[in-house]
Amino acid sequence: MGRRDDAHRGRLDERAEDPDGTGEATNNLERVQQLRYAVLCAGVLLAFLLLLDWGSGLITPWRALLWFVLAGLLYAVLYPQCLSAAGNWLTTRGLVRGHRVRTDLLVSIHCLDGVSQRLVLRDCLGGHVEIDPEVLVRHPQLWLRLERGARNAADDGMLLCGATALDRLSERVHRETARAVFRISGLE
Repeated sequence: MGRRDDAHRGRLDERAEDPDGTGEATNNLERVQQLRYAVLCAGVLLAFLLLLDWGSGLITPWRALLWFVLAGLLYAVLYPQCLSAAGNWLTTRGLVRGHRVRTDLLVSIHCLDGVSQRLVLRDCLGGHVEIDPEVLVRHPQLWLRLERGARNAADDGMLLCGATALDRLSERVHRETARAVFRISGLE
């Protein structure tokens, strides 16, 4: 049985389709490519280290185990995040666990700058999600679902912090989408 959402009179774990019937949007195709890359990198590192040890005559079971652990750590670092949006939910799944936020109940949107830019979303239910804004730029269908929910939260007065971050990201997504359309149509 799901928790109740008293503000919107519905179940919080409800996964309803959008009114236009589009259902769930994900970054699965891109994620499969990134997953192959992670496996390839970890496998190449493992093969290189094992061949290097074998060629130098230094290979032992403990060293081989160490190289397997090192390749496993590289795989864990490179493991791609799966992002999906359906109804009013935005869900991320990583190697170990996942996070969810209700987009129409967002209270804050923060853009963290640094080596890797991150977008942190928090809802009034205590959920939080951290995503790479580039994923939203490359997958406009995910962005549209997030933006629709965030605009509803702002209209309801729930979005306390992050309207400017949302506007900046919206401009960036629309600009990159327009460039892609011009590039595909040959008008660039």
